[in-house]
Amino acid sequence: PADHPREGIMLSFIIRRVVSGVVLVAVISAVAFLLLYAGGGDIARRILGENATAETVAKKTEELGLNRPLLTQYTDWLASAFTGNLGRSWFTGELVSVSVTNRLAVTLSLVIGATLISAVIAIIIGVWAARRGGAVDGTIQILSLVGFAVPGFLIALILVLIFAVNLHWFKATGYVPIGTSFSGWISSVTLPIIALSIGAIASVAVQVRGSVIDATSRDYVRTLRARGLSERSVIYKHVLRNAGGPALAVLALQFVGLLGGAVVVEQIFSIPGMGQLSVRSTSLGDIPVVMGLVITFAILVVVV
Repeated sequence: PADHPREGIMLSFIIRRVVSGVVLVAVISAVAFLLLYAGGGDIARRILGENATAETVAKKTEELGLNRPLLTQYTDWLASAFTGNLGRSWFTGELVSVSVTNRLAVTLSLVIGATLISAVIAIIIGVWAARRGGAVDGTIQILSLVGFAVPGFLIALILVLIFAVNLHWFKATGYVPIGTSFSGWISSVTLPIIALSIGAIASVAVQVRGSVIDATSRDYVRTLRARGLSERSVIYKHVLRNAGGPALAVLALQFVGLLGGAVVVEQIFSIPGMGQLSVRSTSLGDIPVVMGLVITFAILVVVV
């Protein structure tokens, strides 16, 4: 019976978070829609080209529903979005939901891979720095600062020059689906994942180091050591568990940051993910696709 109040509080907390997440996504969609459509100028003429006649432009405007009030356009779009229909691309005619879904798995494979690698390496480095201290700790902190400061696109270019152009260990560009060839997929995502991981490793490692140092100064750690537990057991079974909260929070923020970093990395490595689609759709002014990408990114951030 004592557990019921806690369960009620947790359920109430989850409901509040879900509702606030839905409201946040709705607000983001409204702001994005307003900025894209209200600031888009003569959208129909941009699609048809400068040589299109006024009659053709007017017909295209009516066809796209752009002659209706902006609020009506948004409410219609929102009603369709709730059913999973995000419209069609103005330039290819492909369903936006299909375009985004086809590329979502590619981007998530990069981001999730980079997050997992960052977590493992950052924990090892952070714990090592906290336990060794001295010159080792100082060196790791300096390297972490450098890794965090160097832009991801520069790291990506350096990796391409060294491992693709000079050593020929990996392809410089391109993507192989995992269903086509697992080894080919590994080869095509290794350099992009490394490029994405460097900054995240640096940030999370510093957080792990600080959390471990703080946790090892607690009374329960001295008690565990007094009982004769090995240092490895104390650190990895007790200290790391208690120090993991702040590090996980930073890792979640890094996941969100990696989504943004994927936009640049996918361009450099010519990977057909959401980042590449974002750049192409934005340059074309393909507003339905851009809206679909905005909502997808917003949902991912809210879930994380």
